[in-house]
Amino acid sequence: MAGPIVADGAVVLHDKTIAAVGPFRELEAEFAGAAVEDHDGCVLMPGLINAHIHLELSNLAHLSQGNPAESFTDWLTEMLSEREALGVTGPHVEEAALDVLQVQHDSGVLALADIGNTGVARKLVGVFPGLLFPFLEYLGLTRGSLVPALKKLGKADDHIACTAHAPYSTHPELIRALKKRADQLGFLFPIHVAEPVSENSMLTSGTGEMADFLRKRGFYEDTFSWAGIDIEGSVQYLHSLGVLDEKTLCVHAIHVSESEITLLKESGAKICLCPGSNRFLQVGTAPVAAYLRQGILPALGTDSAASNPEVSMWREMQLLAEDHPEIDPYEILRMATAGGAAALGIEAEYGTLDPGRSSHFLAVPVASDLQKEQEVCAALVHRGSSTKPQWVSG
Repeated sequence: MAGPIVADGAVVLHDKTIAAVGPFRELEAEFAGAAVEDHDGCVLMPGLINAHIHLELSNLAHLSQGNPAESFTDWLTEMLSEREALGVTGPHVEEAALDVLQVQHDSGVLALADIGNTGVARKLVGVFPGLLFPFLEYLGLTRGSLVPALKKLGKADDHIACTAHAPYSTHPELIRALKKRADQLGFLFPIHVAEPVSENSMLTSGTGEMADFLRKRGFYEDTFSWAGIDIEGSVQYLHSLGVLDEKTLCVHAIHVSESEITLLKESGAKICLCPGSNRFLQVGTAPVAAYLRQGILPALGTDSAASNPEVSMWREMQLLAEDHPEIDPYEILRMATAGGAAALGIEAEYGTLDPGRSSHFLAVPVASDLQKEQEVCAALVHRGSSTKPQWVSG
């Protein structure tokens, strides 16, 4: 993922890091006497990075197995109701989350960023053989919910990464406080951004499905109509709050204008796309080509089993390719590897097979008759969740 594919290539491993990458014959001569492990018929590539998942919703996988809800807020209503009925925490939640984690690792996922309201993911950090980054999510849009949320945040242990749920569900002062704390402690700041189109209409005019949903539940206040601030959309709104920078990860980012993409580029903020969840919830497709045109390489994520019929990074690549056939498959592979590593701030060790990077990566079987780089990339991207990689470790 750092350059052109190397035919009949090899990776030299030493002391748990990559020492060299290049044509096998050249490296065999340079490192004479080194033990050789052959992966005939395979592509050697970095482990996948799942930059957005909700493990604590894994026990709600049945919600994504039937027909989609009529609207985004209908799905929210069903999910919240089912979660309350089955229990937010407990052994059944942890077992389902662990099962999803195991499938993720078996399918080649090296690292995940998890968003949750409970401590489920934190319990699993030591169990997962890769890297698991848990984030505790805060919600509360009304002034009445702001004070207790800020008090809770002030008491949070410094080792717990805290973040905001979304502009439509989190008071602007709470978003600012969460971002300030994340910056002080050196944490990433992932936040759902512009997922349903109704988020933008709520921010800009106080109308639409999301505003109606919150009003019915008594959770809505007109906190967005500030004098002198013309809100174009969710990204511009976050920019006006001063929370967009290179440590901000905007998840979904579907309903984003060209000028907002420029704001993202200028701020250095990262993007994570979730094609599978977006398709199931029928919320639209992200402007992927526009991101790439402005030099932004998005990451990819699966979102939760409650909104995605199959929690598979290979399927995410496949769906992205189906939704955006104009995108080079090589770029889609980069999103699932290098893009994810950059989004999570682990690009110094992961995301590419470069000297100095981790010696924990994948050998992925491919058809032996593939000759061109484009064919290899397309085969990897379009095969979907049937892909069965092997882990290589030095």
